[in-house]
Amino acid sequence: MSAGSVLVEDRGAVRVITLNRPDKRNAIDIPLRVELAEAFEAADADGSIRAVVLTGAGPAFCSGGDIASMVPMAPEPALKRVQLAQKVIRAIWNTPKPVVAAVEGSAYGAGTALAAACDRVVAARNVRFATTFTNVGLAGDMGIFASLPTRVGLARTRQMLMMPTPIEAPAALEIGLVDALAEPGTALQVALADAARLAAGPAQAYGAIKSLLFAASALSPFEILDREAENQARLFGTDDFAEGVEAFRAKRRPEFGAVRQRP
Repeated sequence: MSAGSVLVEDRGAVRVITLNRPDKRNAIDIPLRVELAEAFEAADADGSIRAVVLTGAGPAFCSGGDIASMVPMAPEPALKRVQLAQKVIRAIWNTPKPVVAAVEGSAYGAGTALAAACDRVVAARNVRFATTFTNVGLAGDMGIFASLPTRVGLARTRQMLMMPTPIEAPAALEIGLVDALAEPGTALQVALADAARLAAGPAQAYGAIKSLLFAASALSPFEILDREAENQARLFGTDDFAEGVEAFRAKRRPEFGAVRQRP
């Protein structure tokens, strides 16, 4: 299905969402950010979808915000523009479904922020990342002040934002910005395999993992213990847990999310 700036395709229980402005290296303008948020919200609402892959059409994942569409403006209209971009990140973070980024070519500025917001990042070995917001006098948005420190640490985030030197994919893997490398041209293939594995896993447990990790930095260690216990206790009552135990006893692979006839 095409929605102009965003393409959507289902491959079994995995939904592939593609940034579709290859002639602009998938730079994020207003229509793209609106359509991208809607695509993630639709994937979240679709019960048949259990994992999402985010990628870009053409030679680049995302070159950042579309500077050609930007003009100086007062804080109020600027805030509305920025909030449209933040809506994309909220949709990625709010869904309990795993989101895997498949990155080819380059991810600059908002492209780095978009990839870092995902639960797993697969990058081709020749990809370059750079947080280039300061090149146009901006500090950064799209969740980068939450996702980047979580991935690479506060000190490294400060240097990446203030001195945006491009980082090659192997170095990005070493610092935690990337989770897996692929040969050039195969990032989507690898990401799809990872997403299929996640789609076959325990969906409610993944949702608990995402929510607990997001909350952890704002909670005390004792509050985290309470939140862990609440989530784990709830999961003990799920069909996924029952299937996992049954599969363990039968010495077979669990079929999470499948309808099985239990004795």
